[in-house]
Amino acid sequence: MFENLQDRLGSILNGLTGRGALSEADVSAALREVRRALLEADVALEVVRAFTDRVREKAVGAAVLKSIKPGQMVVKIVHDELIEMLGSEGVSIDLNAPAPVVVMMVGLQGSGKTTTTGKIAKRLTDREKKKVLMASLDTRRPAAQEQLRQLGVQTGIDVLPIIAGQSPTDIASRAVQAAKLGGHDVVILDTAGRTHIDEPLMVEMAEIKARSKPHEILLVADALTGQDAVNLARNFDERVGITGLVLTRMDGDGRGGAALSMRAVTGKPIKLIGVGEKMTELEEFHPRRIADRILGMGDIVSLVEKAAENIDAEKAAAMAAKIAKGKFDLDDLADQLRQMQKMGGMGGIMGLMPGMSGMKDKMAAAGLNDKLFGRQIAIIQSMTKAERANPDILKHSRKKRIAAGSGTDAAEINKLLKMHRQMADMMKMMGGKKGGGMMKQMMGGLASKMGLGGMGGMPDLSSMDPKQIEALAKQAEAAGIKPGALPGLGGGGLPGLSGKLPGLGGGFPGLPGLPKKK
Repeated sequence: MFENLQDRLGSILNGLTGRGALSEADVSAALREVRRALLEADVALEVVRAFTDRVREKAVGAAVLKSIKPGQMVVKIVHDELIEMLGSEGVSIDLNAPAPVVVMMVGLQGSGKTTTTGKIAKRLTDREKKKVLMASLDTRRPAAQEQLRQLGVQTGIDVLPIIAGQSPTDIASRAVQAAKLGGHDVVILDTAGRTHIDEPLMVEMAEIKARSKPHEILLVADALTGQDAVNLARNFDERVGITGLVLTRMDGDGRGGAALSMRAVTGKPIKLIGVGEKMTELEEFHPRRIADRILGMGDIVSLVEKAAENIDAEKAAAMAAKIAKGKFDLDDLADQLRQMQKMGGMGGIMGLMPGMSGMKDKMAAAGLNDKLFGRQIAIIQSMTKAERANPDILKHSRKKRIAAGSGTDAAEINKLLKMHRQMADMMKMMGGKKGGGMMKQMMGGLASKMGLGGMGGMPDLSSMDPKQIEALAKQAEAAGIKPGALPGLGGGGLPGLSGKLPGLGGGFPGLPGLPKKK
């Protein structure tokens, strides 16, 4: 969603950091470009004005212009103001009320209210271990109530039985009563929408609110609607009083301006964002992480969280044991590729890695996309067990058979084998006893820079929760370590790899040692 804005701001701010001294005119010229980039990204004019004014006020001070690295100071100010515009801290759904906690979903027709209701219910059930009841109050849209019932069947979550002819306010009262009797912790009311805001809609919302006394009123808005979404949020807040926002279709190719404007205009926090069609593709909105992504600084905390959700603990432990012995066969490579597919593919991972956002375009140009993973897995699956365990036995006749079985050719098989050899060598370096292993040395250097020298290296990420990792990231920033690069690694590259990824002729290294599933 933020790719265009990320590219524009990245090139503007890189122009500043590459220079020694900055004048007031340099900062003004850069801010003019920043303003243009934000307006092109569909951010509200009043928000852009306030943002650039605040940045200018802080950036043209003598302390900044005469500092050792004024360009980096300006980038930090832009970063901090971006976080401020999005809301300093992430705010989750508030369930701190007597059960059943009533959550009311409002918004226009087609914004994704019903699907989001199902996603939130699943999230609260899986993560918070809450007993949730969903109720459809949409009596106008054909089959709206049936849609929610089907989502309940799909996710295994209770749905209020449909009684034909009941009014939305009566359904709301019945839902709250049923939740009390059924011992539910949360009841989510999926209200009706219109194609536009009108008086009957607002009157109905107010009646439902009065009858059900919701603790949370969440406005569901489509992130692709741009500035109109901001007006929508304003109108709903004035008439019904919303407590938070949920933005859907954040995985789309919109310009992202609505997300940046809505928090600033309404003062209400963006609590959740929909990042895909699956029922699990709903994420909490973290302003700092979004700001990091927009400025191309990566989002290592989200990457670690994704890994924790998708990586099988037993497989990870077995893999770590093999790597410690210097073993890494083609079955292990296939497992790594599948894990990367689960974590959003190459593009998804690269976007979250500090200093790597610019690599995505280069990799796409080199033909390294997610289809490549599928082809590589097909090649490995076309091999016999003996061939996967010992790739050295693959001679011309065997490669010919594998190519026919996987629909590829000998050149692709050779690329895969080359990538495997490079990765196997890298794994030996990481797991080797000599000098404590490359990864241990690298992390040890980072730890000492952050004042954690007595720990003999970086803490074990697998035993930390995301809040601790986020605190660690802030500590690193305070120690003067740029989010975009690790110390001593030449701007984000791995030592000995000249900033390149091993196997760029056909893939991306696996991610061993990431946290286990909780």
